[in-house]
Amino acid sequence: MTQFIIGIAVLILIILFYSFTILREYERAVVFFLGRYRKVKGPGPTFIFPLVETMIKMDTRTVVMDVPSQDVISKDNVSVKVNAVVYFRTIHPEKAVIQVADYQQATSQLAQTTLRSVLGHHELDDILTERDKLNKDIQEILDEQTDAWGIKVSNVEIKHVDLNESMIRAIARQAEAERERRAKVIHADGELQASEKLQQAAKIISTQPQALQLRYLQTMNDVASESKTNTIVFPLPIDLIGPLQDLLKKAS
Repeated sequence: MTQFIIGIAVLILIILFYSFTILREYERAVVFFLGRYRKVKGPGPTFIFPLVETMIKMDTRTVVMDVPSQDVISKDNVSVKVNAVVYFRTIHPEKAVIQVADYQQATSQLAQTTLRSVLGHHELDDILTERDKLNKDIQEILDEQTDAWGIKVSNVEIKHVDLNESMIRAIARQAEAERERRAKVIHADGELQASEKLQQAAKIISTQPQALQLRYLQTMNDVASESKTNTIVFPLPIDLIGPLQDLLKKAS
């Protein structure tokens, strides 16, 4: 009899031992009573009534999930391969257990389809240059869709956009043409500014003949100092043309 009582006591202790658990700060226990959802317990010491209660542990830390490379056709019919990374965590453990069979797999599949759908509505230039906007759009769509599962998608980052060799060469040619265009625009702006300055200088010199003579002498001095020959051609001063024309008219 004594052995029977000891056996029962040992059995009860074993059941109590396995019914008592300690949940860490980031863990929660979704408790079911006779198959029906009861409550979420944790963190800290947690007791589950044996035989009538069961629990499923859930991790509430942020999960970093890689989205496999996806074949995407952009709005301008360019085929690219894009992969991304999604950051999410469980904020309602009971929904993640009850509403979906495998919340991580479901989130992964949803992220893949959403990535293809969102990028397919944008041209290649937008995919390459507006990643922040695309990341935000994908994150908002995923967060809205996974809310029913108790999942919070906090961030989405596009990692790589892989292009074929022909498209890489086309982009390189486009970038080179853009640089040439900018160089021509800068050169034209410089010519315009120089012409405006020359026009202002001409107006100032035309009002002061002495300044014109000084400029003429300075130019002749520069020509003489830079000339490598002994022959120098002196042009006729501009201010002598008018009086000569008047003399020719009188003589005729």
